[in-house]
Amino acid sequence: MDENYEKSGKIVSKVRKKAMEMVKEDLKVLDLVEFTEQEIRNLGGEPAFPCNVSINEITAHYTSPYQDKTVLKLGDLVKIDLGAHVDGYIADSAVTVIVGGESIANPESALSEDEVHLQIKMIETVTQALENAISTVKDGVNVGEIGRVVEETVTAQNLKPVSNLTGHSMERYILHSGLSIPNIKEDNRHKIMEGDVLAIEPFVTNGVGLVTDMKEAYIFRFLRDRPLRMAQSRKMLQEIVQNYRNLPFAGRWLQESMKSRQFNLVLRNLISSRALYPYHVLKEKSNARVAQAEHTVIVEPEGCRIITK
Repeated sequence: MDENYEKSGKIVSKVRKKAMEMVKEDLKVLDLVEFTEQEIRNLGGEPAFPCNVSINEITAHYTSPYQDKTVLKLGDLVKIDLGAHVDGYIADSAVTVIVGGESIANPESALSEDEVHLQIKMIETVTQALENAISTVKDGVNVGEIGRVVEETVTAQNLKPVSNLTGHSMERYILHSGLSIPNIKEDNRHKIMEGDVLAIEPFVTNGVGLVTDMKEAYIFRFLRDRPLRMAQSRKMLQEIVQNYRNLPFAGRWLQESMKSRQFNLVLRNLISSRALYPYHVLKEKSNARVAQAEHTVIVEPEGCRIITK
């Protein structure tokens, strides 16, 4: 088991670095997510979920839909969240980068000098919050203590953690296995235990610190088998179970073999019948920009092992 977690972690670490280096002005988001997912496969893993590329106030759950035309712009604050699994053992990590780097001298950027400084501060703060949170992790620690450390690190910089997003525990083939790791102080007495696999992922903003659902959803997960009248719906659900089990998948992974109108009809049928769960794109409620950092750790008696470093 540990060996497969280590393999997944090394894959994620290598691919994360390559994805960061790829970020540049006018890059298609579709090219970035497809590169990231294919590179995971090239290194011997499988994507544990579609690569998320969430820009500026978009906080999470954005992956390119089929034939996406979205491009990165100079000054964009880009969160890349990727996961790999080897035989179901998952590693999950995220990083935030600024398109065009952190130079404030670029005259073509739409951002003011103060705005660039703020984005740099947000990245530095979320990175420090992640490090501080990880330093508290060991057998027997309350999850509320991890949230307290994140919140105190962030508010000390006059920024806010996103309070309604959390980290999560993971198990084989299960990305969110029931335990939430808060990013704010909570009266939560649940203790983490040796052997727990946790994704610690603070989010930092200068906005109100809440996310809200958008109407769009490009990522889905199998929920349960349902009686379906449409033959195409039954066929697609069978393909989903066979290829992805309970792990999230992208609509574009299925769409290439079907016309868009037909695909959307089948997808709506699967969602309305509650065979599939849609992950709606999340954005910061006040439309402020958000930075994210994330590592996967395995809890040990006196600390933890970071497998995605």
